[in-house]
Amino acid sequence: MISTANATAAPATGNPDALREIERALTLWPQENPSPALQQQRRHALATVDILATLQFDTETLNAALLAALPAAHRPDEQKLRESFGAGVAALVQGARRISQIEPGAGEPHAHGHLSLENLRKMLLAIAQDVRVVVIALAQRTALMRESFQLPAPERHRIGQQTLDLFAPLANRLGMWQLKWELEDLAFRCLEPELYRSLAQELDEKRVEREAYIARVMSQLQQELDAAGLHAEVSGRPKHIFSIHQKMQRKGVGLADVYDVRALRIMVPEVKDCYTALGVVHNLWQPIPQEFDDYISQPKGNSYRSLHTAVHGPDGKALEVQIRTHEMHRAAELGIAAHWRYKEGAHAEGKSSSRSSKLDEQIAWLRQVLNFQTDFARRAGWSEQATAELFDDTVFVLTPQGKVLDLPKGATPVDFAYELHTDLGHHCRGAKVDGHIVPLNYQLQNAQRVEIISVKQGGPSRDWLVPALGYLHTHRALAKVRQWFKQQEHDEQIVHGRSLLDKELQRAGATGINLDALATRLEYAKAEDVFIAMARGEVSSRQIQTALAPDSAKTAPPTPPTVPAETRRPGANSAILVLGVNNIATQIAKCCKPLPPEPIVGFVTRGRGVIVHRAGCGNVKGLRAEQTERIMAAEWGKLTQGRFAVEIVVEATDRQGLLRDVSDVFTRDKVNVLAARTATRAEHARMIFSVEVADASQLQHVCALLREVNGVQSAGRKL
Repeated sequence: MISTANATAAPATGNPDALREIERALTLWPQENPSPALQQQRRHALATVDILATLQFDTETLNAALLAALPAAHRPDEQKLRESFGAGVAALVQGARRISQIEPGAGEPHAHGHLSLENLRKMLLAIAQDVRVVVIALAQRTALMRESFQLPAPERHRIGQQTLDLFAPLANRLGMWQLKWELEDLAFRCLEPELYRSLAQELDEKRVEREAYIARVMSQLQQELDAAGLHAEVSGRPKHIFSIHQKMQRKGVGLADVYDVRALRIMVPEVKDCYTALGVVHNLWQPIPQEFDDYISQPKGNSYRSLHTAVHGPDGKALEVQIRTHEMHRAAELGIAAHWRYKEGAHAEGKSSSRSSKLDEQIAWLRQVLNFQTDFARRAGWSEQATAELFDDTVFVLTPQGKVLDLPKGATPVDFAYELHTDLGHHCRGAKVDGHIVPLNYQLQNAQRVEIISVKQGGPSRDWLVPALGYLHTHRALAKVRQWFKQQEHDEQIVHGRSLLDKELQRAGATGINLDALATRLEYAKAEDVFIAMARGEVSSRQIQTALAPDSAKTAPPTPPTVPAETRRPGANSAILVLGVNNIATQIAKCCKPLPPEPIVGFVTRGRGVIVHRAGCGNVKGLRAEQTERIMAAEWGKLTQGRFAVEIVVEATDRQGLLRDVSDVFTRDKVNVLAARTATRAEHARMIFSVEVADASQLQHVCALLREVNGVQSAGRKL
C-alpha cells in the first residue's frame, strides 16, 4: 500500500523493485518549495497510485499514473519517457493524458449537458489500446471524488453528474464493483447531499440492531453449512447507499422493505458447492418468490457470476444472500482488471500465458468497450442520430498480436493491411477474419481479428482502384495504391526512355557525353526527365542531334522538328499535316483533345514538337501577342486507323447496375476505356470516362447511345 499521509511521503509497496521504480518516477516531481496547488496535485497522484496498488496492478501502471499527473511544465517528452521507463509506460502515459481531456471543462458539453461526442470518442480510442489506461482514469476519478467535499457546490454537482453518467457505468461494464459502488455513493452524495445524509442517518440509527441480527443469522447459517460438509465462509455484505436508494425508488418501498439492508455473502471453493449452499439456505428459510437470479449459468454482460436469492429470515425479516466461489469474488471485486493484471511475479518465475489466451482476453475486453458505448448512449438519453454520429462511423479490429486498430466503417482487409504497413498492403493477397478466409472486399466488423496473407513479390491490383468493386475504403489505402502504380509507370518510362536515348547517342557516336549537360541543353532539369520525355515521344532524334552540336544551332530560328518514320506515334503524326507537311513531330493537346474532322491549329514548342489544338481552344485564344507568331496552320491528313483519346461525362440518377449498363455501351461500340472516375452524392452519379475513339462522329454516336441508358440524364464530351 502507498502512503499518502503528506505531499512528500515516499511510496511504500510490498515489492522492492516496484518501490524503486515508483521512487524514480517521483523524482520528476518538483521537490523544492512546491506551491499549495502542486502539493494538492501530488497528493491526488499518490492517492490514485494507492487505489491502483489496492487493485494489485503492476509497476508500469503505477508509474504511468504518477507520470501522467505531472504538471505540464515538468513533463518529459515521449522519447525521454521511453528511454527512462520503457515503451509500455510511455504508451500508458500518452493514453492517460488523452483520456484526461474528458475531465470537467475539456471540450463543449453535449446538448443534454453530458460529455461531447468527440471527447467520448477520444476516450474510447484511448482505452481500446490498453485496459490499464481506463483503470488509471477510474482510479483518478475515485481519488477526485473522495476529495469532492472540498469543492464549491456547482463544481461538485458537475463532477458528480459526470461520474454517475460515465465513470460508474464504465466501472460496472468492466465488472469493477469495488470502484463502481464507491463512485456511485460519492456521486450520490454530491448530487443529493440532503437525501444522502438522511438515508445514511436512517441506516446508522438502526446499525446496532442490524449488526446484531446479521451476527445471529450468520452463526445459524454457518452451522447449517458445516453440517452439510461445505467449507464455506459467511460474511455480512457491505451496504451501498446509492444501490439502496435505487431499489427504494424502483420498487416504491421504504428502507425496511429493501433486502440489501440485511445481506449475507457465502463463498465456497467450487461451482457445485454454490448450488449445494443454495439448497441449504432455501431449506433453512423460506425463499421470496421472483427474487432468485442465477448469474452463474447465465452471467451478466460484464462477466459477473454469482447466485442471488432473497428469503424470509428469522423474525420474518427479508434477507438477501449472495453465493459465489472465491474466484468469482475476486473477479467481481476487481472485474476485468483481475484478468488483465500484469503479474510481475509470473515473469520472475518464467511463466507467461499463451498468445491465444491473451488474444481471447483482448477480444473480450474490446467487446466490453463496444457494449459500453451503447449502454452509455442509452443512459445519457442521446438520440439515435447522435449515437450513430459517434459510434457508427468507426470499427475496432485486432491484429493477430492483439493490437487494436480503429478504421472507418466499411473498411476492408486491404485497408487494414495498408494501415499496418504500406508494404504489407502492396503484397496483400488474401485475408482471414476470426480464422476464416474472406474476400478482400469484405467489410470488417467490430472486435474481429484480422490476419493478412501476403506474398514476397508483386504489387496491388488495378481492380482495387475500381470503386464499384469495393476493395478500398480509406483515403490512405487509395493514395498508396495510386502512388504505387504511378511509380511503376514512372520507372518503366525511365527504362524505356534511356534505351531510346542510348540508341540515339550510339548512332551519333556520343556515348560518353554527360547526360545532365545534355538535359540542360534540351531545357530539362535532369537526365531522368529526358528519359521520360523520350519514352513519351516528346523529344525527337533531330532535337538530340541539335543538342549534341549546340554551337551550330545558336542562331537557328525555332523550326518544327521532324521525326523519323519509325519513331512516330501511330494515329497522331501520320494523320496531321502542319503547313502541308506530314513529317513533323506532333502531339494532341491534352486540354482540348481535338478529333478529326474538327478544325485544328499547331503551336510550336521549345523541345516538345508541335502541340495540336482545336481551333477554338481557350488556351490558344489566351496566348500572349509575342506567342501568336508560333501558331501554325494545321489540318487533318489522309486519316489512318488511329485512335484519339477523349473524355466523356455522364450525369445520371444513381442505381444498382448503372455502371454495368454504361460499360456495356462502350463494349458494344468497341470503344476502349482507358480510365474511369465516378462520384455519387444524394443519389446523383457523375461518371467521367477516358476513352479512345476514331473521330468525332463515333464520339457523337457513343454519347447518343449513353443517353438512352435508363437513368442517364446527359452524356457528352468534357470541354
